[in-house]
Amino acid sequence: MTMEFEPYHHCTLCPRNCNADRRIRPGYCGMGSTVTAARAGLHYYEEPFLSGENGSGTVFFTGCSLGCIYCQNGQISRDLYGIGITTERLAEIFLEQQGRNAHNLNLVTGTHFTPSIAAALKMAKTQGLRIPVVWNSSGYETPETLRMLEGLVDIFLPDFKTLSEDLGWRYMKARDYPERAKEALACMAEMTGPAVFEPQLQESYEGEHALMKRGVVVRHLVIPGQTRDSREVLRYLFETYGHGIWISLMSQYTPVGAFASGNAFAAGGAFTAGGAAPGVREVPEVTDPASAGGYPELCRTLTSEEYDDVVDYAIELGIEHCMIQEEGTASDSFIPLFDGTGILR
Repeated sequence: MTMEFEPYHHCTLCPRNCNADRRIRPGYCGMGSTVTAARAGLHYYEEPFLSGENGSGTVFFTGCSLGCIYCQNGQISRDLYGIGITTERLAEIFLEQQGRNAHNLNLVTGTHFTPSIAAALKMAKTQGLRIPVVWNSSGYETPETLRMLEGLVDIFLPDFKTLSEDLGWRYMKARDYPERAKEALACMAEMTGPAVFEPQLQESYEGEHALMKRGVVVRHLVIPGQTRDSREVLRYLFETYGHGIWISLMSQYTPVGAFASGNAFAAGGAFTAGGAAPGVREVPEVTDPASAGGYPELCRTLTSEEYDDVVDYAIELGIEHCMIQEEGTASDSFIPLFDGTGILR
């Protein structure tokens, strides 16, 4: 039995406010009202205090309300690969992740399915789901939708992509991204409160065995050629939240699709301590290598000098709760295989 939810009738779940009746036609996210997912299983490449030794129990949802031009998971966000399932089956998948001894349940890009996910979480919790729930998102969300997850999600893992309206438009066709991300993050921080670890950390992250049980971790992917914006993001996060949140500073940008043909540099690494019309999907897309010339910065990976510059700035600001990366992860080998694993019984 598929459960029907009023928010899908005239969808305003995300800041796009496409107002589509997703029972009849897809919204801006590319999805209808049936929950669709592309993979469920253990994932070992999240931050160490999320992956731990057993892995994070990830569920990758199909579709996306943001649609970054450089998306690393284009197979599900743009090509919309996935399998439709019922809310009941989704609850089963959550429990199956716990059965695999995952340290947490990691829900990836589920904003456009929030009502169904909330219902499935309630269902699963009555059936014994007890591991922490992670909400892994683009950061482009509304407080109203996030409040549907109150009491259900323990850890928020949002992106904070940019503080520039121009870059929001250039990469996502979302000039309002900075303001929306600010509003969403404020709501997330209010809902979780201070970070809680087990065993509890005293100062900075020092051990591979500590696992986050509650809190907010903000991811920022440093884009080649945009280190000034990265500095602004770090300054905003620290001035606003201080040590109340954790920051995951990522260097792993990988050119994919048409951008891959222009790949000329190598960097990246593994974690270590330290506006469209309603209903119209205008996700920016580059499929022709010749067109990639309009985005030269996206045709290469990040240089070590660029990343070190941003890391040094984080240190200069006094940020302590920050995860940084060593060389080695700017590769498409870290992109999961979206083949339907774990979705059907």
